[in-house]
Amino acid sequence: MHYSGLMMYTRRKILKRLSILFFGIVLNIPSLLWAQAKKILPKGFKKEELKDMNPAEIDNRNLEVDPLTQFGTMGPTDVDIDLKSYRLKITGAVKRPLSLRYDQILKYPSLTEVVLLICPGFFSNNGRWTGVSLRVLIQEAQVSKEAKYLDIRGAYEKGIRIPLKDIDPKRILLAYRVNGETLPQKHGFPLRLVYEDAYGYDWVKYVDEIVVS
Repeated sequence: MHYSGLMMYTRRKILKRLSILFFGIVLNIPSLLWAQAKKILPKGFKKEELKDMNPAEIDNRNLEVDPLTQFGTMGPTDVDIDLKSYRLKITGAVKRPLSLRYDQILKYPSLTEVVLLICPGFFSNNGRWTGVSLRVLIQEAQVSKEAKYLDIRGAYEKGIRIPLKDIDPKRILLAYRVNGETLPQKHGFPLRLVYEDAYGYDWVKYVDEIVVS
């Protein structure tokens, strides 16, 4: 290859790489802005102030994990689930509906995240939650391309709708352990929705159904 041709080839490679880098940055601007919008709280931040804050505006990376004995509760605390008959059902706009036993759920790859729950005006819980990612479950159920929402429902008729577009940028999972312990009954055993940025009343307890629409 002649020198001039080599120079043109090199320029094309450089320009191509620069364009890839530019568009990569542009496409990531929304997520970067979202991350920067959150206030990073310092270690030792007062829990009394936390309960009056919006979880969507807080970066909890420096906050201590609260002991489970200090966790507050909301809603029903005594729903008794019989694991012999319990099934987590995933239905609706899916190609492969699922009906999973508790022991089957435990065999999925586990995810552990420290996520802050705030019950506005009452309490805050910063917990280490372990469970199964919603993304893993909906991938196995083979969600239809036109689907837009997940309706997460609990055994006591509590429910919340989550846009499918929120599944990736947020920490969202169905937890069966908290702070290394099996999820207590009063906190939603066998499964509780852990929903980053949402107030505690949207963290559905005793989850038994996901409906895709």
